[in-house]
Amino acid sequence: QVQLVESGGGLVQTGGSLRLSCAASGSIFSIGGMGWYRQVPGKQRDLVASITSGGSTNYADSVKGQFTISRDNAKNTVYLQTNSLKPEDTGVYYCYANVAYSSGRNFRTYWGQGTQVTVSS
Repeated sequence: QVQLVESGGGLVQTGGSLRLSCAASGSIFSIGGMGWYRQVPGKQRDLVASITSGGSTNYADSVKGQFTISRDNAKNTVYLQTNSLKPEDTGVYYCYANVAYSSGRNFRTYWGQGTQVTVSS
């Protein structure tokens, strides 16, 4: 049993910043990749950023140079620093973690509950 709890969302003005957090807990043997998706009503859920267990990062073109993903392996937590926010960044941000429940590296993807980010114009 694994759960991911997100925090850090909120309402900000254009140009503001938020730091999103996602902490995993439960029956965790190890965690592989982690990351963040963003979803807006009427649109698909798109990958925003990902990070491997070793710290290698990837970003959607739309957020390169604007967002920063990081992780704290000791805390089983992934972060997303969102800077220079604009209205098009508005959406529900969902974190995910690929969790292994045994030493066999049989990973399963778990999702956070989502945290709302709203950027006013």
